[in-house]
Amino acid sequence: MPLKKSDLYSSLWKSCDELRGGMDGSQYKDYILTLLFVKYVSDKAKVDNDSLIEVPAGGSFDDMLAAKGDAEIGDRFNKIIGKLAEANNLRNVIDQADFNAPEKLGNGKEMVDRLSKLVTIFADLDFRGSRAEGDDLLGDAYEYLMRHFATESGKSKGQFYTPAEVSRILAKVVGINKETKQDETVYDPACGSGSLLLKAAAEAPRGMTIYGQEKDNATWALSKMNMILHGNEIADIQKGDTLTSPQFTHGNQLDTFDYIVMNPPFSVKSWRHGLDLEYGRFEYGTPPEKNGDYAFLLHALTSLKSRGKAAIILPHGVLFRGYAEATIRTKLLKQGFIKGIIGLPANLFYGTTIPACIVVLDKENAQARTGVFMIDASNGFIKEGNKSRLRDRDIHKIVDVFNKQTEIDRFSRMVPMAEIADSKNDYNLNIPRYIDSSEPEDLQDLNAHIHGGIPNHDLDLLSAYWDAFPSLRDQLFVANRPGYSDLKLEVTHVQQAILDSAEFKNFKDKARGHVVQWFEAHRDALETIDAVTVPNDLITTLGDDLLKRFKPVALLDEYAVYQQLMSYWHQTMHDDVSLIMSDGWLDAAKPRLAITDKERKLAEEPDLTIGTGKNAKKYKVDLVPPALVVARYFADEQAKVDDLNAAADEATRAVDEYTEENAVEDGLLADAMDDDNISKKLVTDHLKIAKADGSDPDEVKALQHALKLYNAEAAAKKKAKDSQAELDPATLRRYADLDADDVKTLVLDDKWQRTIARRAAGEVDALTLDLVARIQQLGERYMATVEDLDAEVHDLEAKVTDHLASMGVEV
Repeated sequence: MPLKKSDLYSSLWKSCDELRGGMDGSQYKDYILTLLFVKYVSDKAKVDNDSLIEVPAGGSFDDMLAAKGDAEIGDRFNKIIGKLAEANNLRNVIDQADFNAPEKLGNGKEMVDRLSKLVTIFADLDFRGSRAEGDDLLGDAYEYLMRHFATESGKSKGQFYTPAEVSRILAKVVGINKETKQDETVYDPACGSGSLLLKAAAEAPRGMTIYGQEKDNATWALSKMNMILHGNEIADIQKGDTLTSPQFTHGNQLDTFDYIVMNPPFSVKSWRHGLDLEYGRFEYGTPPEKNGDYAFLLHALTSLKSRGKAAIILPHGVLFRGYAEATIRTKLLKQGFIKGIIGLPANLFYGTTIPACIVVLDKENAQARTGVFMIDASNGFIKEGNKSRLRDRDIHKIVDVFNKQTEIDRFSRMVPMAEIADSKNDYNLNIPRYIDSSEPEDLQDLNAHIHGGIPNHDLDLLSAYWDAFPSLRDQLFVANRPGYSDLKLEVTHVQQAILDSAEFKNFKDKARGHVVQWFEAHRDALETIDAVTVPNDLITTLGDDLLKRFKPVALLDEYAVYQQLMSYWHQTMHDDVSLIMSDGWLDAAKPRLAITDKERKLAEEPDLTIGTGKNAKKYKVDLVPPALVVARYFADEQAKVDDLNAAADEATRAVDEYTEENAVEDGLLADAMDDDNISKKLVTDHLKIAKADGSDPDEVKALQHALKLYNAEAAAKKKAKDSQAELDPATLRRYADLDADDVKTLVLDDKWQRTIARRAAGEVDALTLDLVARIQQLGERYMATVEDLDAEVHDLEAKVTDHLASMGVEV
């Protein structure tokens, strides 16, 4: 069975748990990533004779596994890794972590046990089958670990990692694409762990020539390992401070590159310390001594070829700060070097919580540039833990809008240079000056509050809904007086009226129809998934076409539908495709025994259990869950099980209702209770006593009725269980009769298409709920006029007066 992303993540994070007690994330990441590296290159060397990494005798993961339980396990690990490092000129790269450090790993047996468990977990990971997909999976695992390490390392140590979502945006807006040639160069002057460089190069199908520099020694080592893990062994990653000691130079000039992507540390205060040569970087001004943001930007600008392009993550301050930075910004704008600005959400990055922006530089045709394209993407994200995170929809929208220079109200616009340069703005690039992304104010209508009626102005703002459902407005509203309308029905009936409308049903059917047509257009590609399929290319094609088909649909946000596909891809489809690639359609659908060995791997929840007790056999079905087989081949049998389960639930409800009514203090079942609890056994035991003692007949009858209900419940549950016990083996046997076409039908139609269609329809439902909520809000807001309120006040005053009079009080 191929390694699934979810299994890989579980195993890796379990390995982190083995080390978590003795050190923080900034330390134990070195151990985990080193083991991941050794395991990967060892597995790859077994199947790839052309691997650029040599795995010498005594320097493999198998040698580490053989050291399990050895009293000298830590020292043996260090020597094994040392041999691998020596053979590949990777000294001080992969041997940074000391596996013989008692202060981190424990003394004696504690260290032996911890490292033995750690290497056992990694032994379950099998990277021998890695092709392009395997590399993607490994890359995802590396990103997964880096993200968690950055989160755990905290503000001071999380700067080695740029979130993958942000990296993808930089790679795409800088202009790297399928036309990019292999000999074109991409450079990151502050490359950290190298993830940003790799994401950029991955946008070019044929690869790119990679250059990077990193100041921190441990992070530089991570970057070197990262390059090798992603098949970029020849990437040139240099060590040192880019500002004071740039490594890519010729004489006193900087080398130049086609593309630059960078996420430098924000607002470095000591950037000039040790600066001897300026390398022509400060032609447009020298950045302030205690803020290095523009030093990095100018380094990137100087390192670009004449048609070069760069995308740099910087704090918003670079857009509006004054003095020396204002002078530099003004000159860059006058030269036309700044092509665009993209404002990002706050709290995306691990080294800071402040919002950042992407500054896009472009030397090509700079003098002809007449404006700056701006995007305010600060509101598009989800919360994940204590961080914000961009969704696939947010990334795609930003990239689409920027690359196509599409203007969207409250999101993006091309700002003319004349507007930026006028006396009011004076070359200030602060995004809110040019784009107001705030929600329109919901104004109250005093006239409506006094005289009643819903303002037509508020209803007109819902025009997108009336365009999609042309007759719905007339169905819901009637004219009150000029400029105002009344609801024709009760506020509480609005939702059902919309759901029942023919136009809404037609709209929802069309949404499903778009999914069906889209799916059929790609059916051949999906049916022919095999070992050479490239999953990333597949989902890119699917996603882009889904966006295209939903773009013309009024009201519905095509990016919301796209997100439904991408979420399902990450949760399920990616693993499904990996299974099919590895095992083929038929074998991937076969049930297998569920993993229950908790020592080596997290136990799996079985999909089918045949038998009971120790003789029970538990099965896992990765590609075709039993529910799909049952729905297609055993619908009648499942209906019977559902009916019996419903009957069992009803029997349980009857028990609960009767005991809740009588198993209370002074109730007929009170004496049968034990510590406020009641059960069939307690009722049975007490009934025997009550009969023997000649207790109150009503109490005996109550106990007998309770016992009857308990017996009925047990019988109903047994029937349901027995029926399920008949269905499960039949389902298991049915898998053996499936052929490849059956499996494709179950996966393509019953699983993938149906799920995506349902999720797309869910977006229509969500839109409808938004409309309902707004109509209900307006209806309730203007339901009571001032005259109605006055009448209510008078009624209440009269009632108070009457009450006082009855008490003999005159008002």
